[in-house]
Amino acid sequence: MSSAQVRKISQKCETEVPNYGLKVRLNHTYPEDRSQDFIPSIKQIWAMLPLILRYIWYYIVHRIRGKSIVMDYVKTLRAQQIYGVPIGGIGCGTIGRGFRGEFCRFQLRPGLYEYSTVDANQFIVTVKDGHHETIFHSLLSTFPMKSLKSWESSIDGSECFYTGLYPRSWTEFDLSRYGIMLTCRQVSPIIPHNYKDSSLPCSVFVWDIKNICDEDRTVTIAFTFKNGIGNKSKDRSSTCSSKAFSLGESEGVVLYHTIDKMQCSYVLSAKANPDIDISKCLYFDPNSSGIEPWIQLKNNGCFDKITDKNYGQVFGEMACGIAAKGLVHPNNCLSTEMALVWDMPTVQFPNKQKKYSRYYTKYFGNENAGLRITRYAFENYREWEDGIYRWQGAILEDGELPDWYKSALFNESYFVSDGGTIWVTLDDEDAKKLPKSDPRIEFGKFALLEGHEYKMYNTYDVHFYASFAFVPNWPLLQSVLQYDMRDAIFTEIPDKVKMLYDGSMVERKVPNTVPHDIGDPGEEPFILLNSYPIHDVSHWRDLNSKFVLQVFRDAFTAGLNERSVQYLNDMYDACYAVMHKSEEFDIDGDGLIENTGSPDQTFDTWVMTGSSAYCGGLWLAALFAMTKISDALQKTKDNEKFQKLLDKGKASFERKLWNGRCYNFDCSDVECRSIMADQLCGQWYLRSSGFAYEVFPQDRVKTSLKTIYENNVQSFCNGRMGAVNGFIDGAVDKFTIQSEEVWTGVTYSLAASMLQEGMWSEGFNTAGGMYKSMTDRFGLAFQTPEALYATKCYRAVGYMRALSIWSMQLAINELKKTKN
Repeated sequence: MSSAQVRKISQKCETEVPNYGLKVRLNHTYPEDRSQDFIPSIKQIWAMLPLILRYIWYYIVHRIRGKSIVMDYVKTLRAQQIYGVPIGGIGCGTIGRGFRGEFCRFQLRPGLYEYSTVDANQFIVTVKDGHHETIFHSLLSTFPMKSLKSWESSIDGSECFYTGLYPRSWTEFDLSRYGIMLTCRQVSPIIPHNYKDSSLPCSVFVWDIKNICDEDRTVTIAFTFKNGIGNKSKDRSSTCSSKAFSLGESEGVVLYHTIDKMQCSYVLSAKANPDIDISKCLYFDPNSSGIEPWIQLKNNGCFDKITDKNYGQVFGEMACGIAAKGLVHPNNCLSTEMALVWDMPTVQFPNKQKKYSRYYTKYFGNENAGLRITRYAFENYREWEDGIYRWQGAILEDGELPDWYKSALFNESYFVSDGGTIWVTLDDEDAKKLPKSDPRIEFGKFALLEGHEYKMYNTYDVHFYASFAFVPNWPLLQSVLQYDMRDAIFTEIPDKVKMLYDGSMVERKVPNTVPHDIGDPGEEPFILLNSYPIHDVSHWRDLNSKFVLQVFRDAFTAGLNERSVQYLNDMYDACYAVMHKSEEFDIDGDGLIENTGSPDQTFDTWVMTGSSAYCGGLWLAALFAMTKISDALQKTKDNEKFQKLLDKGKASFERKLWNGRCYNFDCSDVECRSIMADQLCGQWYLRSSGFAYEVFPQDRVKTSLKTIYENNVQSFCNGRMGAVNGFIDGAVDKFTIQSEEVWTGVTYSLAASMLQEGMWSEGFNTAGGMYKSMTDRFGLAFQTPEALYATKCYRAVGYMRALSIWSMQLAINELKKTKN
């Protein structure tokens, strides 16, 4: 076989519809529609009543003053059971796609979402027979329309199939009654270790048209798009214009507009091809019936020829389009490539304290980059697909892995781009202040939201879990985030803010503490840290340990070399400072920190009293990490100090918390009996960093995991919903709301812990039951919530913590190495 033949077969494998992913028909409905209307018990409400009353007042005041509300518990989002793979790269804004073909959920304003489906954003097909008569004309979407009344969908959703495997999707349209089979392959540039291309605000749509009848067919694929983000008030306040272009091998239309006073352009394009005729529409009214462009396409298979390449200033909404028409002979195929680019190079947050350039501008500039990105996308998308296939192929072809997991690993990764992510360059002034070894000089600043509804960037107690997606795939994004967090540790913001939990006035950012987050996208992130308004996070018991453990994991999984030792050296002062601060939390001097009897960690309604399995375990793991870090940096005195603390703390941990079956939740009188799903969080991190039982004895670890599996997993919802956070006295722990929740990210990390111990079936059963329920029953694909309840409800859609699924893959890789 020739090399050309091998390459052709390889390309086919890379682009054909995979066996895994979200697979639904275009008329699919999910069997169970859940909501966020969870009603706590009277006991739970009573415990939180002061917080609830303060929150109501906070909400009213912020609404009246027009200020950002970081967590809106009044107007919670109802998950729409519509989503497929979103489009766009990392940190450049994203546009959601529904599996029925719609464009929805815009996140072009950094960190702020518009849950809108825009009727004017469509693909349209026109099929003509051998006599040039139109035999089929339809939208290529089955999502119901509210405007553009002349536009119709005539496709049979039951005969059309969607496959979504992030960052690509395939939609197969069975138009065989008209002699045509049509497939759209959507490709976004999400490629591990390829930072330039992964930052691009674009997607390519490859249309494969197959004529399966015995006469010619002329097929047109049209693509239309309007200005804005589906927010009527903001879209109407924009001045818009458009122009036609031809550049190299691409032709199309540029739609210029503003989004919240930030300049943006949409570029719709088709790749020029001798077999394809491309026509352009520079303007139609998206609020009209849409009859003119619709009839042009239906009658002629193209838009009317334009007489002027520019369409003047329109204040308000406007739409445009392109159409690609080609002749397909019997039993032949024709492909046409289209692209959408959104160029919004300079962004700022509502406080307008600073302007930022998105990272892609480093390569494509701040002026009129859209056309250059379009050309680049057409020239390189096949290389993107090659990179995506190399990333996914070995996992998809691994016969030992369950099918659901192959879908879950990549589809949960949607949050890497569609997590409100922002990736910007450093300006020259900021770059000059940094040493040459600082990765931010080259890779800028990076942040992602805690969740679509929880608008806080780089929420660190949660990123502790989510970071597992970045370390193997985009480690330098994890690195720049860590350098920002290191600097934030030493930052002080003395402004007083009121905490909703107890009404206390506290310093916004206390020095020598890890911040909860780096800010609210509705305010001024990167500058105004700690937008979380509920607790004084300077007293949280998990944040400081989590910083040390991430530094440790990042360096030791990479292997100690010149770069990782430099990283440890750069982070050491911050690690030492936060560990020294955390020593204050060891009230009784036994080497183990104590909780305060208030929610002082990531489970921020679940009170821990005295020493606890969760925070105590993280503390011990962090002490061990410090012994290894100080040893690597040859800091002998520090090493001795941390080793002594560790030895003392380990003895206290075992004495206070081990009960023979698992570790006690805490040292309270009653809640101590709760079996906590996340009690081995510290051990999970140590195993993920390449260590074994140096802190937690092997028999304790395995016994605890078996206890958790029997109770929190198998005894909850017949083992079909993951691991409930708390289980006490043979039932779900209803001490607080969070103790009776299943946290998606915790379930994945727990499953990883099981895999680390060789508990293969238990690990996959734990995570698989939850994932299959979310995607097959509840319709929560590409909007994974923070929490699920046993019945009817979920909480916080589109949440960061579920990226912890990548710790499962790390555990799988290590298991396979051990076997080999």
